[in-house]
Amino acid sequence: MIAGWLYKVVQTSISLSDRMTPKMLAKRLHKALLENGEMADALYEYELQENIDYWYKGLIRDQEDFVFVVTENSGDVAMVLITPDKTVYVNEKARAKLMEFWSAGYTQNIERFIPAMVQTLLDGNFFETGCKIVDTSRQKGPRKSGRWVR
Repeated sequence: MIAGWLYKVVQTSISLSDRMTPKMLAKRLHKALLENGEMADALYEYELQENIDYWYKGLIRDQEDFVFVVTENSGDVAMVLITPDKTVYVNEKARAKLMEFWSAGYTQNIERFIPAMVQTLLDGNFFETGCKIVDTSRQKGPRKSGRWVR
């Protein structure tokens, strides 16, 4: 876990005046999630990896189709996506899988989530969201309004 140790050293050297503003954090998340920006493997290892079992248990308990978690630290972004068969997708692979699950609505859904992500992350928590996949091809109601998360 050298990467995690190195990340700890870098993280602890940041002063309080270097904290992320909401606008800066929103830009980082936008770049990482909507512009195919880089994500930090060391951040995943340092902050997310040890919580996989916890999130998996919640996924199974709540009978969801997947859960994804986003974190940010010192300007780096990391994410993980977990499925019921306990497949774990990390960073760019997690983003690609989320794009696959939300094929038609990925951009719209992420844009809706970013304000909540910013608030949650600035409060010092992980942004965690469990999702169920809905087949909108058989639903009655507005067809092109984009009201349903896909």
